[in-house]
Order: sequence, then structure tokens, then C-alpha cells
Amino acid sequence: MMSYAEAAALAVSHAMERDGNVVVMGEDVGRGGIFGQYKGLQQRFGGDRVIDTPISESTILGAGVGMALAGLRPVVEMRVVDFALCAMDEIVNQAAKNRFMFGGQGRVPMVMRLPIGIWDASAAQHSQSLESWFAHIPGLVVTCPATPQDNYSLLRAALECGDPVIHMEHKTLWMSQGEVEVEQRAALGEARTVRNGRHLTVVSWSRQMQACAQACEELAGTGIEAELLDLRSIWPWDRARVLESSARTGNLLVVHEAVQAVGFGAEVAATAAQETGCRIRRLGAPRIPVGYAPVLEAQSRITAADIAAAARSMLD
Repeated sequence: MMSYAEAAALAVSHAMERDGNVVVMGEDVGRGGIFGQYKGLQQRFGGDRVIDTPISESTILGAGVGMALAGLRPVVEMRVVDFALCAMDEIVNQAAKNRFMFGGQGRVPMVMRLPIGIWDASAAQHSQSLESWFAHIPGLVVTCPATPQDNYSLLRAALECGDPVIHMEHKTLWMSQGEVEVEQRAALGEARTVRNGRHLTVVSWSRQMQACAQACEELAGTGIEAELLDLRSIWPWDRARVLESSARTGNLLVVHEAVQAVGFGAEVAATAAQETGCRIRRLGAPRIPVGYAPVLEAQSRITAADIAAAARSMLD
């Protein structure tokens, strides 16, 4: 057993052992990162490969792009996705477009770690889920692990990818525990079937998987067999598995923590509607900032009860 944070540190450590071009840079990485996701790495690999930086997100990302173009494989830490908004030009116009604009002469094999999600009692500027922003940008790969195993396996796949990867860990999953098999691989763009079912397909990712799994268990007690799919990769996403399951069950419920309006669930839903004609429902947060007070923060959360109620309404 290990934590989500320990699994990430292990994936980076293994990559640094295998490849001397893998370097880490960001604020507080020398002391292990604010969540312990780099614990012990600077002591082991030195300050030249685990580099503490000033508080300047655009500088950190810009340096990462330059390092990648020069032949290194940087892991760039943004602490939380909300802070990466200060570096959108470097992500969107530099990292994502370089391979296209220069005819493949340059590659940007960089992993950008941008933790997402509601961070308990941290309010609107520290609790955003912005995966759909980055899925919209050609040239970027986007991953959202829900378990320690997938944090290890997807981060390992991201580190081996030759293109820029936005790796979006959830801010409240760092201490979650699970078994991690270091030989278990995860292909980018491959979903995971969490449970099989015949009445309804539920698609989700990241921390919202916990609420979905709880809801599916509750539904099973009433005779409703829901098939639960964890996308894991937001781009590319596993269209084939989602469409096969949706066509078979005839019902698709897409659930995410992000604001429902223009969320990535809309892409999944529209694709399934075009290809299968199944009954579809989306479930996401209201279009409001995440509040600081618990009663306000709760308005942005999608609970297991919400998911079970939506599933029942589809099948009634």
C-alpha cells in the first residue's frame, strides 16, 4: 500500500533512474513539494536535477519549454492548476504548438503537473477543475488519475510520451491509499472499467470516481446494475470503450466535478449521442465559484446521492 503522493514520487524517481535527461523544477520541490509528491528526490538526485525555482509560473513553464527543446525531459510543478493560469501563453502558444509550427523539428517532451479539484476550505482561486480548457488545445495530452496505481502508471506513461502532457492530479487525493504494482502499465487514451453492468453506463474521472463508485454500489442494492468507466485520460479519450458500453446499456450518465457548462462531459455526451443514440444525462457543478464556507462549498459538490438520483430518473 502507498499513497497517491508516494506513487507519484516513485514514478518520477524511476524515470530519473532510467533517464539522466529527466529533471524536476518548481516551487518547493526541494523539500518534497507541498503534498509530498517529490519527497526525497532532491536528496537523492541533487539540486541540479530537482530544481527549486522562484515564484514565477510563466518563468518556470517557459524554462521547461526551453529545456525540452534542448533535449531534456522536464517535470514542471505548478502546485495547483489555478496558479498555472499565470503561464497560459507558455502552455498554449509555446509547448502545445511547437511541434506543429516548426514542422516536427522540435519536440516538447514535458510533463506539467497541474492539480485540479475542490480543495477543502480553499475557496474559488484554489478549487478549480479546468481539464476541459487543456483538452481543447491541439498538441496537449491530458491525464486525470483517480487512484495511486493510476497516478503511478499514468505519470510513467506521461514521462515516456514525446509530447507535452498536462497531468492533473486531484488536490484532495494525495493521502488516499492503494496498492501499486510498478509493472502495471497504463496506456494514454485507455479507460478503465471499474465495474461491469447492463442497465446504465456511468463515465467519470479523477476524485469524482469515488462518489460514482459509491452511487453504483447503492444502485446495485436496488437491482440497478451500472457499468462504471474511469476515463483516466481526458485527451486522448477512450471513445471506443465508452461507445461500446453506451450502445450496450442504452443509457449514459457522465459525471464530473468541473462546472457542467462546457465541461468535458459535453464532448463525451455529444459523441455518444451521434454514434449510438443512447439516452444521455450530464451531471456537473453549477456555474458558480467554489465558496469558502462549507455550506457554500457543498453547492459545488456532486454527491453519491446526486448521482444515484440521476441514474434512477433516467431508468424510470
